[in-house]
Amino acid sequence: MVKYISVPTGRSWKVSLVNVKRLNPEKLHVTYLTGTKPSYVTLPRRYTLTHSDRTGELFLSIGSEYDTKQISGVYTKLMRDEVLAELSDEGDSLVFRVYCHVSGGFVFGTAKWRYNIFQSELSLALEAIRYGDRTLFEQNPKLDDAPVIIHFQSTNSRFDKVEDWGTMAKYR
Repeated sequence: MVKYISVPTGRSWKVSLVNVKRLNPEKLHVTYLTGTKPSYVTLPRRYTLTHSDRTGELFLSIGSEYDTKQISGVYTKLMRDEVLAELSDEGDSLVFRVYCHVSGGFVFGTAKWRYNIFQSELSLALEAIRYGDRTLFEQNPKLDDAPVIIHFQSTNSRFDKVEDWGTMAKYR
């Protein structure tokens, strides 16, 4: 049995889910940025997901813009392991686009190493985003039909690619 617990604390929500394969929702902290509501679709809807290597906590901001404050620290600029995503209207359908910085600029690790890490951890990141914004998805079930398109951004052409990762329903 799955149990949902949601505890609002100002603009932040601490969420918990019991019986999830990989996501530990007790370590997921969700913040809705100014002007964004958990249950109201505003497009584009942008997601900024970062994490702490030390604690394993995930930090998700949801808003009409990316949370530049969340990704402006020296450590984050060096690691560039954040996941940026957006739900946007592309003609007659909604698309969920995800952007991962694999190489370029001054970042830690080789393109191959970083690409492999994103490949292994991206399902967890998508699950965290889907779960963190679950109120919106529950009230708008068609959002689960949105295709997930991953943009791996790299100066190395071997890792600079776009991949189809199914639909958001896969990450429920």
